Amino acid sequence: MLPISKMAAAVQPSATLAAAAKARQLKAEGKNIIDFSLGEPDFNTPAHICDAATKAMREGKTHYTAANGIPELRGAIAKTYKKIYGLEATPEQVIVSNGAKHSLHNALAATVGPGDEVIIPTPYWVSYSDLVQMTGASYKLIPTTEASGFKMTAAQLKAAISPRSRLVMLNSPSNPTGSVYTRAELEALADVILDAKLGVISDEIYERLVFGKAKATCFATLRPGLAEQTITISGVSKSYAMTGWRMGWALGPLAVVKAMANVQSQETSNPSSVSQYAALAALEGEQGCVETMRKEFEVRRELVVKRLNELPGIRCPLPDGAFYAFFSVANHFGKTLGGRKVTDSASFCAAALEIAHVNLVQGSAFGMEGYVRLSFATSREQINEGVDRLARFLRDG
Repeated sequence: MLPISKMAAAVQPSATLAAAAKARQLKAEGKNIIDFSLGEPDFNTPAHICDAATKAMREGKTHYTAANGIPELRGAIAKTYKKIYGLEATPEQVIVSNGAKHSLHNALAATVGPGDEVIIPTPYWVSYSDLVQMTGASYKLIPTTEASGFKMTAAQLKAAISPRSRLVMLNSPSNPTGSVYTRAELEALADVILDAKLGVISDEIYERLVFGKAKATCFATLRPGLAEQTITISGVSKSYAMTGWRMGWALGPLAVVKAMANVQSQETSNPSSVSQYAALAALEGEQGCVETMRKEFEVRRELVVKRLNELPGIRCPLPDGAFYAFFSVANHFGKTLGGRKVTDSASFCAAALEIAHVNLVQGSAFGMEGYVRLSFATSREQINEGVDRLARFLRDG
């Protein structure tokens, strides 16, 4: 029998993907499951983007490209950040990868290793800690609270820095909480980071999905010299409903981006050629499709938060971005729901799935016990039906 490496043995399966897999299994058994587990827009990819992919195939653009992506797309990404955020970057400072998760992996692989430490505020996206561990580095989790808006303060960051600290991972708008740091909050963090000479990986994949008065901020633009210490991660998956196209990117200091390209060239070679031309059409084409989706997510946000806060023992803050409700279920710990003892967020989600046929993701997977994540990237009808089921589940428990 082949041995399993220590690295592979230490990596945990994604909790969100595991929840989705369980839901698919129950659906295959004939169960009617309301699935709130995956962070995937329920819209189809806009037609003009699909047309661009078809055109690229017909023109024979189906061969290898440069490992770091076609020049046209890297140039379009650089122009987009200049236009929207005022961030100066050359196409050589951009690398296109197989999704934002791949970009995160490449960024970590190019910057940290054994003996290094990466600071991550919690709650955090489920993959961050495992991606760090895969490099041989370790991570330090900084707990936040609902009262703080699930945001790390500059004082917390400063207190967490050790001689081994090399990077800080930031995510605004956030998965799983939907929190959006204000510009002033990020500036305070930037001052600590510059003073400590730390690097930053700023995951901004939900940058186009903000609500109310909230505004997304490109972290690299906040202070002179900060761009030289920051790797900005994003992609087309969330804003353009292109999850399956696997298109992400990173912008950063030239030496780091070149190192990431070397890693990628050995790992995967280039990302999909056809997907690159689709992403190019997404960035350069009309942007009304993004606003249409954003407005619908905003309506769903209001609906889901209102409905959840009407449930007994549930408390759900209003998210400022992304498409997640992150709500407290701790009041139900110690109770029996549907004949099942609920002791933590995992047992709450397991009971909700098997009894109410509603699929959620436990907060413990994101580094915060007592909470549950619900993705409202689904129809209003599904949201209402799912919350109705949760209401019966909690009432009849």
